[in-house]
Amino acid sequence: MTPEFRATTAGITVSVQVFYLPDQSKPAEPHFVWAYQIKITNESGGTVQLMHRTWRITDAQGRTELVHGAGVVGEQPVLANGETFEYASGAPLPTPSGFMSGTYHMRALPAGTAFDIAIPTFSLDSPYENTQRH
Repeated sequence: MTPEFRATTAGITVSVQVFYLPDQSKPAEPHFVWAYQIKITNESGGTVQLMHRTWRITDAQGRTELVHGAGVVGEQPVLANGETFEYASGAPLPTPSGFMSGTYHMRALPAGTAFDIAIPTFSLDSPYENTQRH
């Protein structure tokens, strides 16, 4: 079973499941690809909108890429209290492992007050990672 990574901020829970994609990866090149499924559940007591996202994607060599953009998968979902939004996306790396973490930049509706929620840090692991310790 794939582990679930979870973080709750201001009554909004973000959970992530990660899947290595061997059919899209080419270890000899090196090119490794993962998909991740994200679920955002609003239990804050109010209505919120996801406006922007910021990702920090770090490979096994410690190289970090910062990705910032509007919404997620082309949407800026509005979540009333008790609602959930789910989406899937993916990430390629030049190394057989790494990790991702980030922030969703939200606003409370109707007031428009901006606030951030944490995306839990999650690992990107492939069967090509050397887990042997010296």
